[in-house]
Amino acid sequence: MEYASRTAGLPPAALTVGRFFCPAATIIHVKNSVSVRPALVATAAQPVPMLDLKRQYQPLHEELLAAVGHVLETQQFILGEPVAAFEKAAAAQLGVAHALGCSSGTDALWLALAAAGIGPGQAVLTTPFSFFASSSSILRVGAIPVLADIDPATFNLDPKACEIVLDSPSGAAVSGLLPVHLFGQTANCTAFTSLSRTFGLKLIEDAAQAWGAEWQGVKAGGLGDAAAFSFYPTKNLSAAGDAGMISTNSDELAERARMLRQHGMRRRYYHDEVGWNTRMDGFQGAILSIKLKHIAGWTEARRTVAKRYHALFAAAGLAETGLYPSHGVVLPHEVKGTRHVWHQYVIRTQRRDDLRAFLAERKIGSEIYYPVPLHLQEALKHLGYQEGNFPESERAAREVLALPIFPELREDEQQTVVEAITEFLG
Repeated sequence: MEYASRTAGLPPAALTVGRFFCPAATIIHVKNSVSVRPALVATAAQPVPMLDLKRQYQPLHEELLAAVGHVLETQQFILGEPVAAFEKAAAAQLGVAHALGCSSGTDALWLALAAAGIGPGQAVLTTPFSFFASSSSILRVGAIPVLADIDPATFNLDPKACEIVLDSPSGAAVSGLLPVHLFGQTANCTAFTSLSRTFGLKLIEDAAQAWGAEWQGVKAGGLGDAAAFSFYPTKNLSAAGDAGMISTNSDELAERARMLRQHGMRRRYYHDEVGWNTRMDGFQGAILSIKLKHIAGWTEARRTVAKRYHALFAAAGLAETGLYPSHGVVLPHEVKGTRHVWHQYVIRTQRRDDLRAFLAERKIGSEIYYPVPLHLQEALKHLGYQEGNFPESERAAREVLALPIFPELREDEQQTVVEAITEFLG
């Protein structure tokens, strides 16, 4: 009763006592249900990391050390049996004919494009809202990136915007389509497959963030002519360093990719083309083989974390229903017919930079993917695009904020994140 008398008349959204935050309601989870009860005491907010790889490593450390030790004992440091075993298991898990390990996700994009025959004098249609490698890999094969805007609901490349470009004079040079399965959700591959057939284009998936994602029951990696994956340490399926992979169902494309990743050699010291040194090392193959056994469970845990965020934001009254934020946050969602693997959980909010600073003060991790769309990057000015050319990408760059998400993220940590955002918006 004393507590009630001291707090009477304060705003219902939150109560602040010094640097301590006490939500007006505490969100309680019982199994898969969500309930709300009044909070009775103020609590200090705990730090929440954006990602904590140690939590994944600890249960696996003996198995991983044994795998690394096997590579040291057998001296298979580059490609070899450890990589071949991973490639076989990865292809089976994706349901594709071929999987080829390489040295990074960026190299995987280059390999996929080059093996598909994309090169000088050609153009590839892709998104301005992605990591730099989506465009730089196109430039690396000698082609030109041509850009189209994104769907504001998913942040993925918009097929309708692509069709407009393909029907325009600039579409005449386009030989490839490179949609990005951003944040763990596949792009609309039904539409992109149709466009590739109509305009005679190679369809290359940038699946760097989408291991295990599905479109209409087909996994990313088997939806186009070829796909590129990244195993950078922050990815859902991660190496202990840089590594990547391409996947394809084409025997011809796979054979050419194998040749290109080893300086253009089909036979040792006989070079058929100018390729590149982009081989996966044995340590990464061995580590990825171990982690591949666990990725299905980690994916389900990520999906649980995402559902929990949905429930917490809804219970806090912060979730908005439109495409763009006004007073609260617009939550990410899973498109019907897809299987989202939640590489990132990205909200939209108007005062994004202020919110991020507020979270940082409370030692709550967050990240901006991506603060500057590719057409406005200094290194890509020569493409000739201007501010205003892609308004959806530019608006997303001002509003998006990725919140902590990883399989081992605890429920109480998520509650801390949502309570802090409630305090900021309250």
